[in-house]
Amino acid sequence: MQIAQKVAIVTGGGGGIGGALAERLAAEGARVVVSDLDDASAQSVADRITATSPGAAIAVGADASDTAQIESLISAAESEFGPVDLYFANAGVAAGSNLESDESVWDLALDVNLRAHIRAARLLVPGWVERGEGYFVSTASAAGLLTQIGSAPYSVTKHAAVGFAEWLSVTYGDQGVRVSCLCPMGVNTKLLTDDAALSATAARAVTSAGTVLEPAEVAECALAAVEAEQFLILPHPEVLEMYRHKGADYDRWIRGMRRYQAALLAQSS
Repeated sequence: MQIAQKVAIVTGGGGGIGGALAERLAAEGARVVVSDLDDASAQSVADRITATSPGAAIAVGADASDTAQIESLISAAESEFGPVDLYFANAGVAAGSNLESDESVWDLALDVNLRAHIRAARLLVPGWVERGEGYFVSTASAAGLLTQIGSAPYSVTKHAAVGFAEWLSVTYGDQGVRVSCLCPMGVNTKLLTDDAALSATAARAVTSAGTVLEPAEVAECALAAVEAEQFLILPHPEVLEMYRHKGADYDRWIRGMRRYQAALLAQSS
């Protein structure tokens, strides 16, 4: 899909990958609704965009996992710019650790990392099918293809996000609905650097597995893939090789991950 002149919504757009996506979309000629739970951060990104591209962005504070607020977000986009062409389900949380994570933590992870995608798609896809065109971009994670040492809720919900994106593409791809699933590994965002996000072991697993990219690098890769209508977006190419090893010999891969986990835990002891 060509991005110029399209209308895009980016959730979790107040910084990190989401902010970089919003700025890159605008630079390529799209009109962008920058949404974030933090109104001020969303407005800051929108202001940076409009400083160089007047009228190209607005900010809307919203909870990306709440159906009524997603509806309001879509309405704001339609009122300001017109029908939504692209939806970047980018908001995410790194919540919880192991089996000790309580139900509220699991609910938060499921709501933001998975149900937010389902709820947005439920609102947008029927109209896209009617128009014969639309694009849904799911930000998952390499953890959704491999796993996330140290965080059960993150790993499980990111696997589910990949699964939903696959299902969406299989089910509606022949009706004009395009889907991409973004699965980066380490990215220099608050999710990785904030002590309250991933556990120390989980963060160490990410940073020691490969290069930590900047959000702008991920956004550039993602939008190139959208223009090519490519489903799986891997800013870290080595993830594909890891995924192939996993599929080729699952038991060997699990044994290797156990050894990797043991080494990480030994470093922290």
